[in-house]
Amino acid sequence: MRYLVRDRLLGFGDDYWIEDDHGNKVFLVDGKAMRLRDTFELKDTQGRVLIDIHRKMLALRDTMIIERDGDPLATIKRKRFSLLRNHYRVSLVDGTELDVSGKILDREFAIDYDNELLAQISRRRLHVRETYGVDVVREDADQALLIAVAVCVIHLAEKEREED
Repeated sequence: MRYLVRDRLLGFGDDYWIEDDHGNKVFLVDGKAMRLRDTFELKDTQGRVLIDIHRKMLALRDTMIIERDGDPLATIKRKRFSLLRNHYRVSLVDGTELDVSGKILDREFAIDYDNELLAQISRRRLHVRETYGVDVVREDADQALLIAVAVCVIHLAEKEREED
């Protein structure tokens, strides 16, 4: 399944739709304004919150937390010892780890589990300007979670670039 995301910097109060490859609105990324920490919600077309995303306040490295129904689902942070600057680890609460690597700022990266591709994020082959695709490869994958992971790592990479 391919999702199309309008490429814009995430910030406080930013809201935008994620569409399928037929142009149908599928998910709304709802940026929450007036919060002390970066907070986003991934909602379905009926406005139900599927995923809550927020930045961990007290952490040595920037860390994003993903929750579902108020329960922690995953923690995302840049890999500490990696030759690649754009290499992130997603630690799920069940002990599973996903690996995110590639050119995050260029929107050319992959999300893997145990060396198996789950999703490919890319601008290539898209004719719509300022848009990138999230291609979920496995049909049994948690699509909302993979989109949330893509949103989080892009946000973390953008924040890191601003601080440099």
